[in-house]
Amino acid sequence: MFWKTLGKWAVVAVAVPLAAAGFRKLSQRMETRAGSSSRLSRTLGRTASGLDIVSGRQRRAVTP
Repeated sequence: MFWKTLGKWAVVAVAVPLAAAGFRKLSQRMETRAGSSSRLSRTLGRTASGLDIVSGRQRRAVTP
């Protein structure tokens, strides 16, 4: 039981920051191609910031 719980926490500790980095990178790529930020790219950036909070990392600035 203990090892299952520990394994789940380990997966979350790795998966959440990776997902945040992926969302942030995708948001930046969308903004460079489109020129201006769209609703989807802003949402991806905000989601990445929210995942940073969940994982305990410091917040990054969201581009307007």
